[in-house]
Amino acid sequence: MTSFVNTIHAKTILVATQNEKKRAEIKEILADMPGILLRGPDDFPFLPEVEEDGNTYQENAIKKATVLAKACNTWAMADDSGLEIDALNGRPGIYSCRYAGPNATDEKNIEKVLSELKGVPKERRTARFICSIALADPYGLFFIVEGRCEGFITEGPRGKGGFGYDPVFSVPEYHQTFAELVPSIKNRISHRANALKQFKERIRPLVQKI
Repeated sequence: MTSFVNTIHAKTILVATQNEKKRAEIKEILADMPGILLRGPDDFPFLPEVEEDGNTYQENAIKKATVLAKACNTWAMADDSGLEIDALNGRPGIYSCRYAGPNATDEKNIEKVLSELKGVPKERRTARFICSIALADPYGLFFIVEGRCEGFITEGPRGKGGFGYDPVFSVPEYHQTFAELVPSIKNRISHRANALKQFKERIRPLVQKI
């Protein structure tokens, strides 16, 4: 059975994240993509809670996208991302958003990371952001893509923009943290931007078929 949403907007996509800043970033990067209509969770009441219990970013993204696409009877895209720090053996990784506890704030997560890196020299503070994005419809997964961005962890927060670990993730070629970069640059070079470039290429033929 086709939903009213799919009947009127065959290319409507639920951006399956409660993080408003992340959702805004995705919409900004996909703004030049014709033929799709992005909607947020507020447009789909009674969304089920989806536990992110996978062992990888890809597993979490696929689970969120497929469960919510079926629940809403529409297309859904889901993102799972994290920060991997070499000196911490890849932590916080898939636990990035709750590294300092189940209800941790960005500030608490950053504080924990910096405390664990205390005394570690710059050359050993290498890190990367990783982002996996899955697209599904009510019948299953269309595809999943992954993007990365290499950098290092600063000794303290810098900048007022962005969210999450952005204030302590510095991009060498710009000598600035994600939180210091203007959004237009961050949205061109970030892990999420790199994943969404692939997303655009993969979704284009799907949209053209409709």
